[in-house]
Amino acid sequence: MSAFFVTATGTDIGKTFVTAGLIRHLRARGINARGFKPVVSGFNRAEAAKSDPGILLEAMDEAITDESLDRISPWRFATPLSPDMAAAREGRALDFNAIVAACRAQSGPGTLFIEGVGGVMVPLDARHTTLDLMAALNLPLIVVTGSYLGTISHTLTAMEVIARAGLKTAVLIVNESEDSPVPLADTAAALERFLPGIAIRALPRQAAAGEFANLAALF
Repeated sequence: MSAFFVTATGTDIGKTFVTAGLIRHLRARGINARGFKPVVSGFNRAEAAKSDPGILLEAMDEAITDESLDRISPWRFATPLSPDMAAAREGRALDFNAIVAACRAQSGPGTLFIEGVGGVMVPLDARHTTLDLMAALNLPLIVVTGSYLGTISHTLTAMEVIARAGLKTAVLIVNESEDSPVPLADTAAALERFLPGIAIRALPRQAAAGEFANLAALF
């Protein structure tokens, strides 16, 4: 099995869009590609089909049921806040070691994508962030960023944190932001100047299957 951790420079950047696209592409090629998003906040069961777990299940051709939601996203919270705050709103707390164990239990044939929540440094509990989870799993990273104005600083900051943690980035994907005043190619080119040795790929909005084929070729 090959496995990757999908993270981002912030929330609503496009992690699930990228993960689902890669799963669909690989499954179309006969590869058993799967997604796992252990923690999700802002989850509404009545709109599960539009949620991150629902989108991943659809990409895997699985029905959205309570059982499948429990399997793909065991820790779900209603409030759209960082997981530690969302859990506190419900009188709950996340167990970091349990999250790590759940991720490690996703063994099997094919390709696994473990999707994080929010950005690189989102708190999971009082002591741990997504960075700690990535370090514990030590998987190659798929880092997703946007092309919005200001993304270069956000991206370089995130990549510096990742590098200092000694983690390997398989690819940095510049996912085109809606109504961005900056051309996608210009953003990717600017990041390439500052991140030598990092594979960087630009992903246009409404990306077709060909774009995901190019991404999958890196793995």
